Amino acid sequence: MSLPPLNHDTLWAILNEELDDDTVNRLVWYYLGYRYDENTGEYDNSQVDPEWQTNYPQPPNFIDSRPATVKLTRSIPKENKQLLKEKLGFKGYKLGEFGPRQTRRATMANWLLNYMAQNGMN
Repeated sequence: MSLPPLNHDTLWAILNEELDDDTVNRLVWYYLGYRYDENTGEYDNSQVDPEWQTNYPQPPNFIDSRPATVKLTRSIPKENKQLLKEKLGFKGYKLGEFGPRQTRRATMANWLLNYMAQNGMN
């Protein structure tokens, strides 16, 4: 299961719904520290922050889980909450053209952009 590179093109693909939900989830899981073990067919969470390990021993589906997405949002430092707008120029979705799924994808993209910023990747 290869993942797309973590870069601005991939973030735009998330926002523009060019990547499927499963791939977007797997990207966030990877950068949270979840590692898929081909031999067991399970996710290893030994590299995941203990706070996430406790609440989510297995990686959550961020598209389906509002609580997991809220936790993801809260894990972004205040100064990085607007990175989609500041770094990508993302203006948001048009009224009537978005729902919870698009909002959660935007949250996931912002969390990934925050990860990039914190790790000197952009």
